[in-house]
Amino acid sequence: MTADEDRNEPHPAWDLSYTGQTPAPWDIGRPQPAFVRLADQGLLAGRVLDSGCGTGEHALLAASRGADVVGIDIAPTAIGLARAKAADRRLTVRFAVADALDVGQLGLAVDTVIDSGVFHVFDDDDRARYVASLAAVLRPAGRCYLMCFSDQQPGNWGPRRVRADELRSAFRNGWAVESISADTFDINPIDGTTQALAWLAAIRRS
Repeated sequence: MTADEDRNEPHPAWDLSYTGQTPAPWDIGRPQPAFVRLADQGLLAGRVLDSGCGTGEHALLAASRGADVVGIDIAPTAIGLARAKAADRRLTVRFAVADALDVGQLGLAVDTVIDSGVFHVFDDDDRARYVASLAAVLRPAGRCYLMCFSDQQPGNWGPRRVRADELRSAFRNGWAVESISADTFDINPIDGTTQALAWLAAIRRS
């Protein structure tokens, strides 16, 4: 997809995360270690959707391992930065401005979904919409690798915390939650903190 194929209107709130002098907490300029491990295991394979790709590090990681990758984000600035990275690194990834709550509009069918820090931004109603959106594009037996903020993280900064049972509940119909394990996000410093507790889930589409 090219800039001319972007169909969604700019989303000012999210776009501002990528236009300031200080990088957003999650925009660390490299893939999260958890997804590097998944790539090393050969799990970011086939046709891959990076849902809420930001500036593209996970999409580019998968592409560097031979996957056919589409990255989407609601923030046009993030997509512009991701496209520049792809060109600079000579990697082929299709990046598009699109809403993760309606990826079915893109007409995709993918084998693998990457979600690094998207699920936890939604309220209960939009969680259900998001899961349905992913189901519309993920082939049967395809897998979603999802990392979200954990309820074990102390303090009240950052996004909504997620309990493991909430993940199981959100993906209870038409999915099989294969594993949920404790992990960590690397983040840009917040009050001297450079990591946040997370859940890493592997979820198979039935």
